Amino acid sequence: MKIALLREEKKPADKRVAFTPSQCSQILEKHPQIQLYLQPSDDRCFSNESYQKIGVTIQEDIFNCDVLFGVKEIPEEKLIEGKHYFFFSHTIKKQAHNKGLMQAMIHKKITLTDYETLRWKSGDRILGFGRFAGIVGAYNGLLTWGKKYKTFDLTPAYLSPDYLSVKNELKKVDLGNIKIVLTGNGRVSLGALELLKEAKINEVTPSDFLTKTFAEPVFAILLTENLYERVDGKAYDRSDFHHDPTRYRCIFRYYFPHCDLLINGIYWDQKMDRLFTRNDASQDNFKIKVIADISCDVEGSVPITLKDTKTNDPVFGYDPISQTMTDPYLDDTIDIMAVSNLPTELPKDASQGFGEMLIEYVLPELLKPESPIIDKATICKNGELTQEYLYLADYAY
Repeated sequence: MKIALLREEKKPADKRVAFTPSQCSQILEKHPQIQLYLQPSDDRCFSNESYQKIGVTIQEDIFNCDVLFGVKEIPEEKLIEGKHYFFFSHTIKKQAHNKGLMQAMIHKKITLTDYETLRWKSGDRILGFGRFAGIVGAYNGLLTWGKKYKTFDLTPAYLSPDYLSVKNELKKVDLGNIKIVLTGNGRVSLGALELLKEAKINEVTPSDFLTKTFAEPVFAILLTENLYERVDGKAYDRSDFHHDPTRYRCIFRYYFPHCDLLINGIYWDQKMDRLFTRNDASQDNFKIKVIADISCDVEGSVPITLKDTKTNDPVFGYDPISQTMTDPYLDDTIDIMAVSNLPTELPKDASQGFGEMLIEYVLPELLKPESPIIDKATICKNGELTQEYLYLADYAY
């Protein structure tokens, strides 16, 4: 089997890669039937030479390869007809900006296995970059707080060589006795939790968060059972909530009078009540001054996330009275960090973690004659939508 690691062509170019050089060495040693090829790139977080040294063929034309691994979406004009691709396509929700990509894959008779749709029988995702999205998102939230109140100055993650350097930067953090809310319990939130613990910030219960004062910075984790209640007064039920969230309303209003910094890592869809409204944000009891919206659903769970932001310009201000965007770090603004591509700010660490999961869980499936896991994650095969994804027909054809 000939496997290619693609150059990231989407602009701005992502620095991540599916396998690190050391992981490629591991693959070649363990699977002699595999040949690895690499499209050269000056943007990738590992040099071309570091791959070449361990036996990966550096080659611009990867037409001879069987399986092509990328990270972000492939530009339509770069797709090679008839190939089997693995990448994040962002098409399963019929995202309008990728409709052309989906149609191009059908037209070019491509097979696409999307990382996002690789799942265990339980329905849980097999892999993703969520941990580092959470780590960088929480770090950026602290960075934004320090910049707003001029109390400390952190080096941005994207200017740091690795996660270890980011952890060392946390020694500068001086938050006073602020209260932080972290929402969610998935990979993203667990990554954010990891960062908060690295920053030596103490966790308290949701109940204590609401009723007690503290002399040091603290955070509380709010899960869906803390954030939503049944409209009809019946008890919260997790499976019922996920089956039909329209039966529930959000009760975050109890928390925002006590919260200074919100780190939002919760999964949200349009059937779910938002955490608050724009009118809520204009009230005197709305105390949140910085939001790190890692979930980054524009006008989604955080309705004042009016746009996503870029790595080198990560924060915008929101004026709650006029309900408009403004410059950040002003006295009366709520400052919102909404970078949509957080893991690429620590590309070496993120690639390492992602590649480990690919090697352990996905590569063995790829080498089998048949794999139900890969089949179920394959959106289209030879240019035809698979049974699982026929609902995309009006989007794909």
